[in-house]
Amino acid sequence: MLALEEKPIYIHVLTFVTHLDNIKWHLMFKALSSPTRLEILKLLLKKEMHISAIARQMKISVPVAAKHIKILEKADLVEKKEFGRSHVYNAKKERFYKMLDTLCETSHINLNRGNSVLDALKSTCIVNTKRINDKELLVSIDGKEGYYLYEVDGKLADTPMDRYKLRNDAEIRLKKLIPITEKRISIKLK
Repeated sequence: MLALEEKPIYIHVLTFVTHLDNIKWHLMFKALSSPTRLEILKLLLKKEMHISAIARQMKISVPVAAKHIKILEKADLVEKKEFGRSHVYNAKKERFYKMLDTLCETSHINLNRGNSVLDALKSTCIVNTKRINDKELLVSIDGKEGYYLYEVDGKLADTPMDRYKLRNDAEIRLKKLIPITEKRISIKLK
């Protein structure tokens, strides 16, 4: 049996699962399960490429590369630009971002007009803050330390969370800055 405070999270997860377009998600995760397709996506995230260039770079045959590209296209992870009989492919970055965004936790709360964004956060999760001078800064959420940005109705806010007063119904999106490796350089000194 679930504890009372766990029940809303469980209901949220059930709601999330029923709203997924299971076929598209299945195709996406299947496409991402292949190391070869992941390497192709890495190439296409850097630049647009013709199928023969992909095959050459991956050291696979053109028919094998084409097979992998078809799976990636079906999953809506790459797009094709046609120039006569020639096709150039590139990765659809927005699709990855949308997938990650869909997996975020969502809460619905009622607050009094004039409450701050920080008040909203405090009512939905365990928030640790640190007061520096006259500002209350967010240090961690549910025990996860890090740096956080927030948006109100899709716009990046330029006011500290404890000072941004809510005047109307709003959607707040909290974004943790995650250190993701964008480029790796291996150096050997002579």
